[in-house]
Amino acid sequence: MFFRQKPGTLTDQELITRFRSAEDLSLVSELFGRYTTMIYGVCLKYLRDRDDSKDVVMQLFEKLPNALKTHEIANFKSWLYVTTRNHCLMQIRAKKAKMTEKISGEVVENDLLLHHEQDSELENDLTKLETCIQQLADEQQKCVRLFFLEEQAYKDIATVTGFDLNKVKSHIQNGKRNLKICMEKNE
Repeated sequence: MFFRQKPGTLTDQELITRFRSAEDLSLVSELFGRYTTMIYGVCLKYLRDRDDSKDVVMQLFEKLPNALKTHEIANFKSWLYVTTRNHCLMQIRAKKAKMTEKISGEVVENDLLLHHEQDSELENDLTKLETCIQQLADEQQKCVRLFFLEEQAYKDIATVTGFDLNKVKSHIQNGKRNLKICMEKNE
């Protein structure tokens, strides 16, 4: 009676057990078909490319028979989800490794020469910015420095300065506006 049931009526675990004993690939197809949409969705979430996602779905399908023989799987859906996610993450890492290999020394050297000219502009802008910050009112200056330069949160700034939260937000907003006006004047 066990072998007379149609594959579509069997549970995931029953399909795995049957496949291990009979090695019938139609059982793997039935099992994989139940979760193809989930697998494709996971791939699309991580890879963000339809063609790459379709390729990974096929790669996973090809690897599934061997995996079913070698792994002890208690919950197939969860196992397949984690396997798919891990496969996608490995694909992403492999792409990043290839991208860093493609960068040649010449490109980096030429790029550095271009940036050298921009360095003096940046230094000039930073000098102007520092001058403008110094021209702010003391409260604004403290809050702007803590928020933008030291990247502290409003609550932390309030604790450090003793200002209430609304005052901190006000000083930052007004300081930012005053900085913009000052920078535009000095251009």
